[in-house]
Amino acid sequence: MFAVFINKMRLVFGDPVLRTRIILTLAFLVLARVLAVVPIPGINSSALASLFNGNQFLSLLNIFSGGGLSSLSIVMLGVSPYITASIIMQLLTLMFPRLKEMYQEEGDAGRRRFAQYSRLLSVPLAVIQGFAFLTLFQKQGVLPQLGLGTIVLDILIITAGSMLLVWIGELISEFGIGNGISLIIFAGIVATLPAALGQLAFTFDPSQLPTYAAMLVLVLVVIFGVVIITEAERPIPVTYAKQVRGGRVSGGMQTYLPLRLNQAGVIPIIFALSILLFPQMILQFLSGSTSAAVAHAATSLLSLLNNVWFYDIAYFLLVFVFTYFYTAVTFDPDQISENLQKSGAFIPGVRPGEPTSDYISKVLTRLTLVGALFLGFIAVLPLILRSATGVQSLAIGGTALLIVVTVVIDLVKKVDAQVSVREY
Repeated sequence: MFAVFINKMRLVFGDPVLRTRIILTLAFLVLARVLAVVPIPGINSSALASLFNGNQFLSLLNIFSGGGLSSLSIVMLGVSPYITASIIMQLLTLMFPRLKEMYQEEGDAGRRRFAQYSRLLSVPLAVIQGFAFLTLFQKQGVLPQLGLGTIVLDILIITAGSMLLVWIGELISEFGIGNGISLIIFAGIVATLPAALGQLAFTFDPSQLPTYAAMLVLVLVVIFGVVIITEAERPIPVTYAKQVRGGRVSGGMQTYLPLRLNQAGVIPIIFALSILLFPQMILQFLSGSTSAAVAHAATSLLSLLNNVWFYDIAYFLLVFVFTYFYTAVTFDPDQISENLQKSGAFIPGVRPGEPTSDYISKVLTRLTLVGALFLGFIAVLPLILRSATGVQSLAIGGTALLIVVTVVIDLVKKVDAQVSVREY
C-alpha cells in the first residue's frame, strides 16, 4: 500500500501540468487564507471573542466565510452570498423552463451563463448581508458607531472581498484542480483545527477519557460511512443494438449506467445550512430594532430557531428535501432515456422511451431515499451528541466532517483522472 502511494505521488509530481495545477491551487488557497486575516478597522477584539464563544449561529457562518468572520476580515462574508444566489437560481429553474433548459441542455456555454447570473445576483445579496452584519456587530459593541460614509465604504470593501473570494474559487476550478468554492470552504475548516485541538488540550479532563475515545471512534465510523455512501452506486445494465452496414456488424456490446447512492454530494448540506442561517441573520438584525413589537417578535422567533430539537428536525428535513431537489435538477431521467434511444441503446427488459425514463426515475428515487436519510442523520448526529454530552465543540463537527471528507474524495478522484490521462 505504501509503495503504491509513493508511486502515485511520483506520477503526480512528475507530470509538469498536474504539478503546476497543484502549485496554483495551493497558492490560491494561501491567498484566500491571507485575506481571511486582514481585518476591517476599529474592531474590539475582546468583544468579538466573547460574541463568538459558544455562539452556534456565528460558528456555522464562519464555516462558509473560510474563517474570515471570526476575525471580521475583508472577506468576512466568504462565499456565502454566492451559495445563496446559487440556491435561488436552482429554485428558479423549477419556475422558469428557459433557465432549466440553459442549465441542463445547453452544455458548457449554458452553464457558464447560468453561473454568470448567479454571480450577478450574489452582489446585492452581499450588500444586504454586509449591512446586516455591520449593524449587528455595532449593537454588540464589536464595532464603534459608524457614520454613513464609513458604513458605505465598509460595505463596498466587504462586498468586493466576497466577490474576490468567489473569483479565486473559480480560478482554482479553471487553472487548479478540484472545485474552487468547495476547496475554500475546506481550507477554512482545516484552518480551525489547530485552535480546536489546542482548546481541547487546554480543557483536557482525564476523567473524560472514555468519552474522548468514543468520540474518536465515532468520527472514524462517520468518515468510513461517508466514503462508502459517496462511492456506492447502482449499475443499470445497458445494451447497444447490433447494426449491420455493408456486411459489417457493429454494436451489440453491453455496458452499464452508474447511478450513485448520493447523487447530490455535499451540496444539500450547504443548501440546508444557508436556508437555516439566512433567517437567523435577519432575526439577529431585527432583534435590536427600536420598535418593541418587532424586537419582541424577532427575539421569540430567534429563540425558537435556537431550540435544539426544532433546529435538529428542521436541519434534517431540509437536508432530506434538498437531496431530492438537487438530484432532480442535475439528473434528468427523460434526457438520459432520450440519449440512450438516439444511440441505439436500451435497458434489457425495458422498452425505450417513456418506460425507460420511468424505470430510471424509480431506481433513482429509491437510491436517493437512502442517501438523503444518511446525509440527514450524519448532519444532525453531532447536534444530538452535543445535547447528550454537553460538549459544545461537537455542534459543527458533522457538517465540517461531511464537507472535508467529500471534498477530499472529489479531489483525489480528479487527481487520479489527471494521472490516468497522463498514463494513456
